[in-house]
Amino acid sequence: MKKKVSIHDIAKQLNVSAATVSFVLNGKAAEKRISEEMEQKILKHVNLLGYRPNRIAKSLRTGKSKIIGMLVEGIADPFFSAIARIIEEQAYKLDYKIFYASTENDSRITRNIIGAFRDTQVDGYIIVPPPGIEDDIQALMDDNFPVVLFDRYFPGLATCNIVVDNFDGVYQAMRHFLQHNYKNIGLVTIPSSQTQMRDRLNGYHHAITESGRTPYVKTIAFDLKPDQEKISHEIKLFLQEHRQIDAILFATNYLAISGLEAIKQLGKSVPRDIAVIGFDDNTHFSLFSPSITAVAQPIREISEHIMQQLMACLTGHEKAPEKKTTVLQTKLIIRESSQKQ
Repeated sequence: MKKKVSIHDIAKQLNVSAATVSFVLNGKAAEKRISEEMEQKILKHVNLLGYRPNRIAKSLRTGKSKIIGMLVEGIADPFFSAIARIIEEQAYKLDYKIFYASTENDSRITRNIIGAFRDTQVDGYIIVPPPGIEDDIQALMDDNFPVVLFDRYFPGLATCNIVVDNFDGVYQAMRHFLQHNYKNIGLVTIPSSQTQMRDRLNGYHHAITESGRTPYVKTIAFDLKPDQEKISHEIKLFLQEHRQIDAILFATNYLAISGLEAIKQLGKSVPRDIAVIGFDDNTHFSLFSPSITAVAQPIREISEHIMQQLMACLTGHEKAPEKKTTVLQTKLIIRESSQKQ
């Protein structure tokens, strides 16, 4: 097996000190008055050898790994993957790397990942928290790790939170349906007490009560998420039971995809028979026929707020941000699926 090259090997080969090599690799050549000629000589030799610094060893020396741990419900989800992509882009510019992991909204999996990230000496955490990990997040903060939660949070825990106004996002979608004279509006959601889903359900009920309409709510078990066929079947049964439904709001992206399949299987047409709005704008919704109206979350704005909060803690150049909840606004993107023909 080929021996891994170390800073000491490079220093010996160039007949310089290990400290000189280290200063150059850490961008401190000018600060330590190392000549430009020597800096270029070291960098050229390092590139020739294909040397890669050991981040864990470096973290033991500097106290910083330059790694951020990011835990989301599912990295394959279009919403979370879009956020992750922008955060990675911003982190790279600041010489940070992002380690991703999917929790499947499971507290046990999340605890294991947090433990692994601790072992990896990550500098900070970006977390979409599943239920029941309040103590784990508090333990991270007690150990002085910067933590930013997004998409959802724990009202009883003082943390930096970046969320959207889920209540208003659903309420505006419902107002759109009502303005187009839809009479029987259903909601398909998941049985969750987490803040984002609770607020979406409350936004629906508020609009229904305000308009004097009858609520039609179908909850789909979260553990069915990997099985689109079963979800479609559940939605199809719901629509068969409530044939009067003429408009339906899907509380998540994946429910909307399965719901459209269910409507198709029933031989119904969107929006002629049933109007549709989805929460979260899938990257392909504009390409569907008909195109799908969606409540869009401000992906870039969310990502930028997350990084601003985290970097304020990590760099120490700014005063640590106050632990508070930042609420951003959604946007209803109106397309063909919600407008009467």
